[in-house]
Amino acid sequence: MRPRGLPLLLVVLLGCWASVSAQTEATPAVTTEGLNSTEAALATFGTSPSTRPPRTPRAPGPSSGPRPPPVTDVAALCVCDLSPAQCDVNCCCDPDCSSVDFSVFSACSVPVVTGDSQFCSQKAVIYSLNFTANPPQRVFELVDQINPSIFCIHITNYKPALSFINPEVPDENNFDTLMKTSDGFTLNAESYISFTTKLDIPTAAKYEYGVPLQTSDSFLRFPSSLTSSLCTDNNPAAFLVNQAVKCTRKINLEQCEEIEALSMAFYSSPEILRVFTLQVPITVQSIVIQSLNKTLTRREDTDVLQPTLVNAGHFSLCVNVVLEVKYSLTYTDAGEVTKADLSFLLGTVSSVVVPLQQKFEIHFLQENTQPVPLSGNPGYVVGLPLAAGFQPHKGYPFWFCRGWIYSSLHTTNRYGQLTILHSTTEQDCLALEGVRTPVLFGYTMQSGCKLRLTGALPCQLVAQKVKSLLWGQGFPDYVAPFGNSQAQDMLDWVPIHFITQSFNRKHFVLQDSCQLPGALVIEVKWTKYGSLLNPQAKIVNVTANLISSSFPEANSGNERTILISTAVTFVDVSAPAEAGFRAPPAINARLPFNFFFPFV
Repeated sequence: MRPRGLPLLLVVLLGCWASVSAQTEATPAVTTEGLNSTEAALATFGTSPSTRPPRTPRAPGPSSGPRPPPVTDVAALCVCDLSPAQCDVNCCCDPDCSSVDFSVFSACSVPVVTGDSQFCSQKAVIYSLNFTANPPQRVFELVDQINPSIFCIHITNYKPALSFINPEVPDENNFDTLMKTSDGFTLNAESYISFTTKLDIPTAAKYEYGVPLQTSDSFLRFPSSLTSSLCTDNNPAAFLVNQAVKCTRKINLEQCEEIEALSMAFYSSPEILRVFTLQVPITVQSIVIQSLNKTLTRREDTDVLQPTLVNAGHFSLCVNVVLEVKYSLTYTDAGEVTKADLSFLLGTVSSVVVPLQQKFEIHFLQENTQPVPLSGNPGYVVGLPLAAGFQPHKGYPFWFCRGWIYSSLHTTNRYGQLTILHSTTEQDCLALEGVRTPVLFGYTMQSGCKLRLTGALPCQLVAQKVKSLLWGQGFPDYVAPFGNSQAQDMLDWVPIHFITQSFNRKHFVLQDSCQLPGALVIEVKWTKYGSLLNPQAKIVNVTANLISSSFPEANSGNERTILISTAVTFVDVSAPAEAGFRAPPAINARLPFNFFFPFV
């Protein structure tokens, strides 16, 4: 026994299919009327091959009706018109363009302008260029566009939904009407005062990133240039925002004693609020005096000095003028400022250097932490030193040095990383013994020096001395693969492969020759790692090749000079990059569970 509702369901589906078929058979005819045309006739491109008899049109149901006129007039809409009173290139709908402008157009940047694409039928404007005309002309066509989707809006009975509703602004005429329609609200003087007071006082008991640093009277002023190069003193210093700016200040030299921005007290007198309640005074750490000939002298005391006008003959000078200000603020992980240090550079200003240029810096340091400069994040940056390390003894922790920080390495090398010989103008290897040059990523380097030897020195002692000059003290065993590699990730570090090569010269007799190291060649292989848009430099292999040669032994009393050198080369071993694309997603389209409601 078949269900009773099945015939009705088939009739409804066949009716929907017939309606869609009728819509696809009829298409709009394109009109070529002017810009003021708002109608387009419907026509067919040909007769349908179907032999079905024409159906009698049925009267519209109670829910159907004329569609309201569109809110947006597509004939007057131009989305590429960006310049007022000026023709935009390839914008065919721009009313400011003339026939002369159309002659230089290549195509219409916006060929079709439509309204809401969710309607079953809507107006559309098609723009094109007729290059056969002289001069070229713009072709404007207003058509009726049919939406082939069965899930389209045929008619709307809520006209405000076609556009955004402009909110009604209360005024003296409609205030009473809005009070009746709303739920009501209360506003008194006390609540308004308390609300504005809460806006000025931070609710949190700690500083957050970007929050202005509060002082006992207002905020910490950090002069900077805003709209021009002139200094603006009302700029606040923000928490955890490191800055370094230069700005120009126009001053009258005769009034330098009265200008606050030239005095040390203007920057050292405020007291920073630690947590909006406790105060942290600003401590002057150093004062450096710069003379007119640019010589620098550091004062032993840190007393606050005032600008003073001095008459020197036919011209005037203003001494103790603030040229540079450096703030160094220490904070905790709880967002509290615990210490504020200040350094000054004072100078002498004459009428020659007016207007005056000042420099201001502010840096934030976290308490109980030691800053470690990185050579990249994550990949190496060209020009920064290689991070290197070594393991002194088996079973001991892994030590490393990065940048210019002296780590726990037991060495006189203050750089503490991968280094080579330091060349000097005298080319004397013993003149600057112990001074090394760090290996900078991406820089092919070569250095060398000369070593004078006498015949009284034994060959073994000379070879040991030359090796110490080439290797230096504490030559590393590992190199960091990235610029931000951590010491605890020892397995990721790249070991340095040591190679020793010896060359014998045929015209030297073996018993009269001395085998001495002559060159150290370091080869660093790196590759591009990561995304094609932002590849990162990664070191994959490091080789240190010590090359020795045989030299004739000098007679007693004779001197000889040997040349030793070091070289560093960087080799890019990146494989050709191939762009990879993800597989297209599988579309799992399903009808909603109540799609055939109430038939099923």
